[in-house]
Amino acid sequence: MLVLSRAEVEELLDLDELIDALASAHAELSAGRASLPPRIAAFAGDAGLLGAMPAYLPSAGLGCKLVSLFPGNVDRPTHQAEIVVFDPENGTPTAVMDGTYITAMRTAAAAALAARLLARPDARVLAILGTGVQSRAAREMFSRAHDFAEIRVAGRGEVEEAVRGADVVHCATHSAEPIVLADWLSPGVHVSSVGYNAPGSELDPAIVSRADVVCVESRDSALAAPPAGAPELAGLDPQSTVELGEIVAGTRPGRTGAEQVTLYKSVGVAVQDLAAAALVLTAAEART
Repeated sequence: MLVLSRAEVEELLDLDELIDALASAHAELSAGRASLPPRIAAFAGDAGLLGAMPAYLPSAGLGCKLVSLFPGNVDRPTHQAEIVVFDPENGTPTAVMDGTYITAMRTAAAAALAARLLARPDARVLAILGTGVQSRAAREMFSRAHDFAEIRVAGRGEVEEAVRGADVVHCATHSAEPIVLADWLSPGVHVSSVGYNAPGSELDPAIVSRADVVCVESRDSALAAPPAGAPELAGLDPQSTVELGEIVAGTRPGRTGAEQVTLYKSVGVAVQDLAAAALVLTAAEART
């Protein structure tokens, strides 16, 4: 069995290939070619949870991510993970790799993909809300998806100033209260949210109501009950949402007008981890 440390995963994961790999993975998912049960979790009291995220993707194989979320961590990441890859022909474990770095980068890469698909072509100002791991990952990935003239990064107390006039607003916090209000948004803005703190939310509910397009990774996952789904989308008609893979494949439209407000709400799905892990394994094989 191949065992890869975080340092090795960071060295091997090609970030320039990651967005396109996720686009292909999501097209497969939306076409019904993947197996993706909703995430489950065991709760360690009030301290945190351990989630299990198995999936099968024809192009990337069979695997499972175990991810812990402990919001109170200050001396280590709040999200820590391992990914185990299995041979899809016989079920034999073939690789174990650090999933903490992959989780951060694939989350940001999927949001960057959504921005590529849903933001206005003339979008020039990106506002990233939050200053932690996901904020740094977003700065790395969004610039690979679109040519922004200005990138604003805002922490507490700076959010409204950063949001007003921005063409793309990316929320990457662990806030259980809305950090961005619908009234601050400009016409034609694209908003993305990757934060999770159920039953609360970093999103103003009015943003969901105002959005002309609500994009998710998977309807089954996004609209499931927590810890799989997004509380912001509870009660939403599934057919009022569009999946990333449907936009990639052209089977359903995304943005159709310059004045539309678009929203991408991420819950994180295991096919993203598998797609990233496949890039790592391909690079590892080429190195030997």
